[in-house]
Amino acid sequence: MSFVHRRNLFAAGDLAQLTDPKGRLHTITLAAGGEFHTHRGRIPHDSIIGLPEGSVVTASSETPYLVLRPLLDDFVLAMPRGAAVIYPKDAARIVGLASLGSGSRVAEAGVGSGALTCSLLRAVGESGAVASFERREDFANVARANVHRWFGAEPPMWSLSIGDFAENTCGDVFDAVVLDMLAPWDCSLRAAAMLRPGGVLIVYVATTTQMSTLVETLRVQECWTEPRAEETLMRTWHLDGLSVRPDHRMNGHTGFLVSTRRLAPGVVVPQRRRRPAPGAYGDAYQGPGATIDTQASRGVSNPDGLE
Repeated sequence: MSFVHRRNLFAAGDLAQLTDPKGRLHTITLAAGGEFHTHRGRIPHDSIIGLPEGSVVTASSETPYLVLRPLLDDFVLAMPRGAAVIYPKDAARIVGLASLGSGSRVAEAGVGSGALTCSLLRAVGESGAVASFERREDFANVARANVHRWFGAEPPMWSLSIGDFAENTCGDVFDAVVLDMLAPWDCSLRAAAMLRPGGVLIVYVATTTQMSTLVETLRVQECWTEPRAEETLMRTWHLDGLSVRPDHRMNGHTGFLVSTRRLAPGVVVPQRRRRPAPGAYGDAYQGPGATIDTQASRGVSNPDGLE
């Protein structure tokens, strides 16, 4: 898919981002004869079509608006939502943790509103593939509309399936799998079956209880490297002459990212050399593996017969 048109003059069908003097952003799809209306007046689309990016147009109230094509970050934060979106700061980490690039193959389960999908598609390029799975048809429809609006058409390297990821029969092999759902541990073995040895599993979870259950489940399954968890906090700064300070508001906790990699078939997971904290797996622990062995070498090899 070519994105050359995004570098040329504005044309009908393009996305345009209007910024008012207070910094408020408005994203519109240009149409010949169309108009954009705000409390500051109207702006004919025809006054934008044919202009280069970085131009200024004036509303009927004489208010100036800066015109640019939207960045993906801005588009994601303003897109129509069926479900909560994965924020750009987390999407960027997912692309980096999965080491995605041109030609990569990635599957995602839990499409939501399609925010992460746009980042994945842009990362893998025309020679890659993104397979998306969503249980709810209404969410899938919102995601499809958002992806179509961002790219201008449905990307040929994208497939969207409606149904339970744990029950999908996709026989393809992927470099990475991304899970965004309430109980991702129920789908971790299915993800393992879809990943090549060394492939990356990344799971987005919102709470610490989800994160604990997921990590302990992955350890019990013994087909993964030792999981790691992180979160990303983003803070912008106020810049005004000599008044340079952090902004009072920041983009804080949105979710945790748990990442791990698929071991080769038949490989025994290396023992953890760092002892768990005292009491971590005491009598009160009732998580995954509690009925087998809650000490240094909990779990059994391939409990579900996974190869």
